[in-house]
Amino acid sequence: MAHLVFALTVISAAVIFALLEIQIEGNKGWATGLPTWRLEQAWVKRICGGRAMTGYHFYVHLLVLTFTHLPFLLDLAPWTLAAELRILGFILLFFIIEDFLWFIFNKSFGLRRFRKEHIWWHAHAWWWFMPRDYWIAGPLGVGLYVLSVVI
Repeated sequence: MAHLVFALTVISAAVIFALLEIQIEGNKGWATGLPTWRLEQAWVKRICGGRAMTGYHFYVHLLVLTFTHLPFLLDLAPWTLAAELRILGFILLFFIIEDFLWFIFNKSFGLRRFRKEHIWWHAHAWWWFMPRDYWIAGPLGVGLYVLSVVI
């Protein structure tokens, strides 16, 4: 039952955030139309999977990292390695699922336009039928979750 609750929580949070992010970004991905700072240096792009780091994405990631660690920060639960691994797995899966759902729910994209020729910010690292990030972070997120269960 705990595995189902974990999966449903990740999916629910990803759905809500994808819908919110569509309201924020509209049809312009990677914060293209937002009044935010951008770091475009080559070393930053290497760290960020070939994309610029934007203020929008920096603060969203910081917010998710903070919210997922609230039980520890507010002393509601003890920190354990297993709990940390589960949170990191949650974060990776959350962002991958949310990113995919952004395309599915976004009227400017949808599943038909989920191709590298329509998604410039993922096009440089498109492996087969989806972005490289999905191939790496998805299994890593699942692996961290499984590891958190077995340790």
